[in-house]
Amino acid sequence: MENQTGQAPKRNSNIIYFLIVVVLALLATDVYLYLQKNKSDKIVVTQGDERTRLQTELDSLEAQIEQVNVSKTKMSVEMQAKNDLLQQKINVLRKELAKGKLTQAELDKAKDDIRQLSYSVTTYTAQIDSLKKQNTSLAIERDTLKTRVRTAVQKDSVLSKQNADLGAKVKTGSAIKLAEANIVAYKIKSSGKEVDVTRASPAKKIKINFTVAGNDIAEKGMHDIFIRIIDPTGNLITGTDAGPFNADGQDLQFTYKTSIDFKNDGSGYTIDWVNPGPFQKGTYTVLMYADGYTMGKTGFMLK
Repeated sequence: MENQTGQAPKRNSNIIYFLIVVVLALLATDVYLYLQKNKSDKIVVTQGDERTRLQTELDSLEAQIEQVNVSKTKMSVEMQAKNDLLQQKINVLRKELAKGKLTQAELDKAKDDIRQLSYSVTTYTAQIDSLKKQNTSLAIERDTLKTRVRTAVQKDSVLSKQNADLGAKVKTGSAIKLAEANIVAYKIKSSGKEVDVTRASPAKKIKINFTVAGNDIAEKGMHDIFIRIIDPTGNLITGTDAGPFNADGQDLQFTYKTSIDFKNDGSGYTIDWVNPGPFQKGTYTVLMYADGYTMGKTGFMLK
């Protein structure tokens, strides 16, 4: 009986020790699971924060590309292709980050891709900035060249006008002018002798006696002389010798045309003109032209 009583307490003690071990094991398991859960929560939170930061970087990169596009800088075909490729990469990364929980390997790859993309965007925007500066410089050079061309054209226009004015002045100055003139009317006898008269009825012709003013720039030699004779009623006398000519910028009709040999030596000249009709009483006006300009004006009166 004594032996059975001694073994019972020993078995009870073993059971208690076993239960204690089990309880401790369960506690250890709970602690381990709790710690693992906390660790997992921290990893998820860390990845979530990292994902947000990466998305923010993508937003910044996309904003840089958008700023380049908005600037309307003229890009080469190569730069446009790079622009499109960068935008495609950003879209791909956005989709990867939007998938939800990422593995550490996916997260590391996304970080690496964004670092490479950031470098590409930085290089690209630097190229665009350089291109913009070149375009600005070219625009300034173009505007400067336009200004110079416009100034040159204006100067050329001014010089052309000055030359034209000078040429007109030279032409005007080179035209011969009357110095003195007088007109005498004549009748013609049956013998052919000419006798000067002051009355209209017997008069048949006039002699225009004149000298030409000295002119060193006038061309020496033959000069055409156009004469317009206006009768006392204000009408131009015309006949078979009449014809058109231009003087002082006007188209006119002459009464008579002849030529003189200008020598610039003060020589006197005489022009004979026979009236195709009878003379009238009154004052006649005689206008003379040479070298495209008015040479002078004189007149005579018949009773």
